[in-house]
Amino acid sequence: MSDSTFPIGMKLRHARKLKGMRLCDLADQVECSEGFLSKLENDKVKPSLQLLHRIVAVLETSISALFSEASDSIVSRAGTRQVLHTSNIRPGEGVSLETLVSPSSGHLLFGTIHIVRAGGGSSGTIVHEGEELGYVLEGELDLNVDGVEYHLMPGDSFFFPSRMPHGYRNPTDKETRVLWVNTPPTF
Repeated sequence: MSDSTFPIGMKLRHARKLKGMRLCDLADQVECSEGFLSKLENDKVKPSLQLLHRIVAVLETSISALFSEASDSIVSRAGTRQVLHTSNIRPGEGVSLETLVSPSSGHLLFGTIHIVRAGGGSSGTIVHEGEELGYVLEGELDLNVDGVEYHLMPGDSFFFPSRMPHGYRNPTDKETRVLWVNTPPTF
């Protein structure tokens, strides 16, 4: 892509993943090929305006959101951050992610506050590339890494390679909040 073209591929991919959609599902709904969408998400092709309208309608976003500048703000104020619900992204119930860093292709880290409702957690194990670091801010968390379960309390921290099967749940009847950092960004 030339420098004069505004890249929208990363934003489209992010919006699709937030909806929990596979590339082939989106392709079917917007009536275009999976290969074209893959190229679009990698900023290798330009869509027609008609196709772009169909895509944003399915992804429940807007064309203006695709072309808005990502915030390069140094500070992210409480109450202004985006909250992602993991049930839209992967299996699991009762987990929300308050983003500390705007998801962007230029960032090496993705920081969130995992808000895990009473009894909530991931569904099964998760495996991906990268590393994870966490710190329990409040509540309790049962963290399972590679088949070993750890019961964490406020002030406890953890670190592990993301390729190790892992999952978590809140074993209590109160909300748990965990500062969680992944590299590379996984959402």
